[in-house]
Amino acid sequence: MGDLLLVRHGETEWSLSGQHTSWTDLPLTENGRERARTLAPMLASLPVAAAYTSPLRRARETAELIGLGDAQVEPDLHEWDYGGYEGVTTAEIHRSRPGWFLFNDGVVPGPPEHPGESPDEVGARADRVLAKVEAQLRDESGPVVLVAHGHFLRVVAARRLGLPASAGALFQIATGTVCTLGTEHDRPVISGWNVSPRP
Repeated sequence: MGDLLLVRHGETEWSLSGQHTSWTDLPLTENGRERARTLAPMLASLPVAAAYTSPLRRARETAELIGLGDAQVEPDLHEWDYGGYEGVTTAEIHRSRPGWFLFNDGVVPGPPEHPGESPDEVGARADRVLAKVEAQLRDESGPVVLVAHGHFLRVVAARRLGLPASAGALFQIATGTVCTLGTEHDRPVISGWNVSPRP
C-alpha cells in the first residue's frame, strides 16, 4: 500500500489571523509562498503516483510551488464549509457560544450557497476522496498527494485511520507542511506529521 501525503496550503492572511476560511478565495502570503517552495525538493525526490488539489487558489498555488502544477483539481478537497462562521475567529464565536468546538458542534448556517457543513458531512466528503485514491494507493507505484486545507485534511486523516470525522480534532496540521499516512502490517498509520524543512 502506497503512502498518502497530506499537504496543507501555505499561509494566507486569514490563516495567520485565525479567521475561518472556506470559500473565500485568498492568495498565499509571501511567507506562505516561500514556505511552500521549501517543500518542493522533498516532493521532487518521491515517485508521486497521483496528485490532487482543492479548487481554491491557495491550494492550487501551493501545488504549483511544490512542483505539482499538474495536480488534478478535486472539488471534494474543498475546505469545511463554515457557513455563518466564514471569516470569524474562534475567539469571536466563543463570545456568543462559549465552549463551541468545530469538530463536535459544526457551524451555523450561512448564505444559501454556503449553508455550512456538519462534521459528518465533511466526513462523507473525506470518504469519497479516500475511495477515489484507494486503487492508486494499492498500486504502490508511489505516494498519492492531496493538497488542501487544514480542517478538511484533519478529517481525511481521521477517516483513513478508521476514526470518526470528529476525531480530526486530534490532528493539528500547520500551514505549508506535509503529513504522511503509511501502513504497517496492512493497517493505516501515521508515519510523518507536520514535516517541513526549516530555514
